[in-house]
Amino acid sequence: MFETFYEFKATPFTRGTPTDQLFFTPELEEVLERMKHVSRHRLFAVLTGDCGTGKTTILRKLRDTLNPQRYRMLYVSESRLTPTNFYQILLEQLGVRTIRSRAVAKQQLHEQLAVLKAVHDVSVVCVVDESHLLSFAMLEEIRFLLNTQFDSVSPIALILAGQPELWKRRLALEKCSAIRQRIDIQSVLNHYDRAYTGQYIQCQLAYAGATSELFTEKAVDRIYEYSSGIARMIDKVCTSVLIYGSQNRMRLIDDHAVAKVLEGEFA
Repeated sequence: MFETFYEFKATPFTRGTPTDQLFFTPELEEVLERMKHVSRHRLFAVLTGDCGTGKTTILRKLRDTLNPQRYRMLYVSESRLTPTNFYQILLEQLGVRTIRSRAVAKQQLHEQLAVLKAVHDVSVVCVVDESHLLSFAMLEEIRFLLNTQFDSVSPIALILAGQPELWKRRLALEKCSAIRQRIDIQSVLNHYDRAYTGQYIQCQLAYAGATSELFTEKAVDRIYEYSSGIARMIDKVCTSVLIYGSQNRMRLIDDHAVAKVLEGEFA
């Protein structure tokens, strides 16, 4: 579509951008280093941010950064996660046949984690996405998973990722105080400012192979104002604007073109 008109070698502003081509602000780099630390020391972390602010970006980069000979990353994303299917999902990803009993499945998981560490020197990093949807019972089960033996190292690195309400409306509750105290690292992702929005757009276009400037500064201003610096919204607007630009044979996209697209597709 627009890739041919603009002579792109790859499609920008998609989730398929390789992790080594992703735009990383100093804040994202810092959060990534925190998640690496969590992985190395088998800690418990909470990562929160509004939709589209880069949680998935951080987790993808973490996955591709960890040495596969030393780490196994398990990923869970279920809107109605229960303790039983939580253990079943983890075991299935470890290649272990699951059964219905929660207690037995939990024991199987601990045995598998112990074998991986003792025999193969492999640590498991578990990411639970959309964690703001977890029930209190599920949060309690996670605490029990981490506290297997008195004053011992956790058998697993655990990262809960979700929207801000995970911290503000779930973990902040008095009944979650024991879970909250167990958290080793908390990170919050913010929106891009205007400067980072422009750099993000430039990075995506460079990945696509753009050889000249495609957006005027005023166009970027309009994109930033509408998106509030949320990467996912920037992607959507820029994609629609590039389609509009290619259809109208525009080699340079200005703020009027952006306004036209916003009024027609995002009003």
